[in-house]
Amino acid sequence: MLLKIRHTTSHVMAQAVQELYPEAQVTIGPWIDNGFYYDFYFPETIDAETGDTVESRKLSDQDLKQVKKRMDKIISKNLPMIEEEVTREEARRRILEIDEPFKLEILDGIKTEPITIWHTGDPEEGKVWWDLCAGPHVESTGQIPKKAVQLRSVAGAYWRGDEKREMLQRIYGTAWREVKELKAYKKMLEEAKKRDHRVLGKKLNLFSVQEDAGGGLVFWHPKGAAVRSIIEDFWKTAHRQSGYDVVYTPHIANLNLWKTSGHNDFYRDGMFQQMEVDNDEYQIKPMNCPFHCLMYKDELRSYRDLPFRWGELGTVYRYERSGTLHGLMRVRGFTQDDAHIFCLPTQLEDEIVDVLTLTEEILSRFGFDKYDIMLSTRPEKSVGSDVIWDDATAALEGALKTKGWDYTLDEGGGAFYGPKIDLKIRDAIGRSWQCSTVQCDFNLPQRF
Repeated sequence: MLLKIRHTTSHVMAQAVQELYPEAQVTIGPWIDNGFYYDFYFPETIDAETGDTVESRKLSDQDLKQVKKRMDKIISKNLPMIEEEVTREEARRRILEIDEPFKLEILDGIKTEPITIWHTGDPEEGKVWWDLCAGPHVESTGQIPKKAVQLRSVAGAYWRGDEKREMLQRIYGTAWREVKELKAYKKMLEEAKKRDHRVLGKKLNLFSVQEDAGGGLVFWHPKGAAVRSIIEDFWKTAHRQSGYDVVYTPHIANLNLWKTSGHNDFYRDGMFQQMEVDNDEYQIKPMNCPFHCLMYKDELRSYRDLPFRWGELGTVYRYERSGTLHGLMRVRGFTQDDAHIFCLPTQLEDEIVDVLTLTEEILSRFGFDKYDIMLSTRPEKSVGSDVIWDDATAALEGALKTKGWDYTLDEGGGAFYGPKIDLKIRDAIGRSWQCSTVQCDFNLPQRF
């Protein structure tokens, strides 16, 4: 029910915005953790009296107050939420009629038919607001508890996340079943603000991000480095006690390595530009996996020696758009707690169980004992046969069942080379953070 409330509230907000500012064009408006958002494009307009060009509207906090008031009116009308299925041609005709170019792009991206439209209000009773949407929604706007709805902020966002496309204005909001839930959420936000690691990092002189050096690159100050050193020593000890050897690998390598691994084909957008060295192209590493494969194939090995467990605190570099960077949580360079295990298929499930146990032991030492667990399966863009993917997925699923852990299936959420288990930890005030990942990869050994 909460998902439906948030989804419908996002539609109501978009309707309110377009009623107040008719020039606004809508793009997407999904529900998200703790709320929802909608992206709007405000084009330049022409003043009807003077003929002068008027700059595109920039939404303010005062505008949000007006939007919320209009939302309350729409909610109070108790308008029905009505689903309609139409042909692609009919959807296109209606979009062209209201001149919504972003909707056309969204329509072109929908591969299935019929096309689903959701109306706020009954189309047979006159003009209503509608959007392309798969649902679900509440039965009517009156089911939204308007006093448990709050518009939070406005932020910029590029259409499709592409810096070369239009800059949109994103309105964030939150919606709950009861007022007391909204109050609890606002209390959580206050507590989160006190614990903002960016503020604490500066206040305690732990780390900094020096813009002169570039965004997303972290400098560890002496106090922060001391803390980091203690954590790294603990990590090394825990891994050695669990049968791992610690290794170190370079920060760059010949681009051919990434072509062999497949990263250059499937992960190129997340990699920095190459550099030329002795007439060859070199790549600063975005991950450690291919390096460990090279080390393993460096000599002839016997199956009797398996498994090999290699761990590395490997510093990697990944391209992130400047607008997505956030303290230590989203950066362009970071040291990854990484490990690779080379084993027989018959050893696979037991090894995964041991990895999950080691993960549990390490996280618990830092007070993390509540997890949301996802089993992510084969994505649309991937490599390898169905048999390989089925075997890898079965091994991960078997390990989760052996541990007795509840999990949610994330269809299509795996990496291009294999399925994975994702662990999201919960912090002291209940927020969820993506943390550990256990991936099963039959493809990389074959490629090397």
